[in-house]
Amino acid sequence: MQITVLAGGIGGARFLTGLRQHLRAAYPDGNGGSTAEVTVIGNTGDDIRLYGLQVCPDLDTVMYTLGGGISAERGGGREDETFAVKQELAAYGAEPTWFGLGDRDTATHLVRSQMLAAGYPLSAVTEALCARWQPGVRLLPMTDDRVETHVIIDGDSPGTRKAIHFQEWWIRHRAAIPAHGFVLVGVDDAKAGPGVAEAIRDADVVILPPSNPVVSVGMILAVPGVRDAVREARGPVVGLSPIVGGAPVRGMADACLTAIGLEVSAAAVARHYGARSAGGLLDGWLVHTPAAAEANESAAADDAHYVAELTAAGIRTRAVPLLMTDLAATTAMAAAALDLAATLRPAATPGG
Repeated sequence: MQITVLAGGIGGARFLTGLRQHLRAAYPDGNGGSTAEVTVIGNTGDDIRLYGLQVCPDLDTVMYTLGGGISAERGGGREDETFAVKQELAAYGAEPTWFGLGDRDTATHLVRSQMLAAGYPLSAVTEALCARWQPGVRLLPMTDDRVETHVIIDGDSPGTRKAIHFQEWWIRHRAAIPAHGFVLVGVDDAKAGPGVAEAIRDADVVILPPSNPVVSVGMILAVPGVRDAVREARGPVVGLSPIVGGAPVRGMADACLTAIGLEVSAAAVARHYGARSAGGLLDGWLVHTPAAAEANESAAADDAHYVAELTAAGIRTRAVPLLMTDLAATTAMAAAALDLAATLRPAATPGG
C-alpha cells in the first residue's frame, strides 16, 4: 500500500499520527511498524527567513510530531523548550519581535541553514533532519525552490493595498486584518520537488487531510505540476473536511476561506477542490457527524446533510466523526478515509 498525503502543519501532522497507528494495525510488519508506505508532501509556503535562518514551520511540525518531539501544549515547536535566545534577541531589539524561536528549535534551523548555504537542496536537507527524528514517513518538501505565501491587505493609504508575509498576518495579527487574497511568491519559477509528482501519481491512495485548504494544501497545489499530478493519480483522492459545523476545527481557516470568497462550510471546501470526474481533485470526501457520545451536545456541528448534495455532484461523501480529540479518534478518521477509498477502486494488496 502506497499512500501519499498533502499536509500542512498541525492538522496534517495530527492526522498523520492516526494514519500511522491505523496502518500498523492494518498492515503490520511484525516489528511494530507497517508494510504500508506513506509519503508526505509538506507545505513550504509558510517558510520564512528569520535572523539569517531558514525556518520551515510545516515541515518541522510533521517531523517533530511523528518523531515524538513536538510540544503538545503549543502544537508546534519542541517539547521542554527554553527561550534564552529569544530573550537575548529581544534585549538587542532585533526584529521581528512577534516571531519567537525556541532554543531547541533554533538548532534545527541552524543545521538546515548551514546545509542550504553549502548547496544542498531543501529535499536533501529534510531527509538529513528526518534521519534523526525517524518520523516513519517519507517527508518531501513540495518544492526545493524558495517560495513564500504573502497576504494582500489594505495599504497605509486609502484605496491602496500591500502584501505582508503570511506568518506576520497569521501570528502577529492573528488573521484579524481582512485579507483580499494570497500570493505564493516565487511559484512561477518553481517546480515540484524531487519525487513529489511521482509519489502522487503512483499512490494507491492520495489523501488531503484536514489542513487549511487555502494556505496549506492550496499552496502545495499551486506548485506547477502538483495539481496535474493529483488529477492524474492512479489511486483515488480522498479528503477530510477541516470545517465542522461552519467553523474551522483549529486555527483561522475561516479567515482564509472568506478572503477568497468562499463560504465557511464543509461543502464549500469540497466544491473548492472539485470533483475529479469534472476536472477537479476529489473522488471522495468525509464530513463530520458527531459520535454517539457527542450527539446530544453537537447537533449544530452535524454536516451529514451535505452527503447527498456532494455525492450527486460527483464526490462520494460520507459523514463520520472528524474531531481529533485523541489518538483513537484520529486513528478512526484515518481508517474511515481509507475505507472510503476502498469503495472507489478495487482494494489494494499490501505492497502492491
